[in-house]
Amino acid sequence: QVQLVESGGGSVQAGGSLRLSCAASERSVTTSTIGWFRQAPGKEREFVAAHRRSGNTFYADFVEGRFTISRDNAKNTVYLQMISLLPADTAVYYCAAGLVITATAMATTGSWPYWGQGTQVTVSS
Repeated sequence: QVQLVESGGGSVQAGGSLRLSCAASERSVTTSTIGWFRQAPGKEREFVAAHRRSGNTFYADFVEGRFTISRDNAKNTVYLQMISLLPADTAVYYCAAGLVITATAMATTGSWPYWGQGTQVTVSS
């Protein structure tokens, strides 16, 4: 059973930064596409960013250059560096893994077979 564990969430003021980590239990996972999603209260889970094994990265439009996804295969870990955080970024952030190739598939939660438990990010104004 593949396990993904997120960490690094917390509470920051607007304009602040956080780095989220997603540690995978199996190395094979980090050779797959790894994605980040978020879910705010009362809203659907939405795509944030993804990192394909090829090295290509994909971001939601609302990221606007503020977030960077990266991976360290030696540590079986994927990161989401977030800067210039806004109150609208407040949500539970989830990482996901799978053999997801196209941008359309990446944006669809059903495309991802493996999920972490989530980490809370709260941005205050």
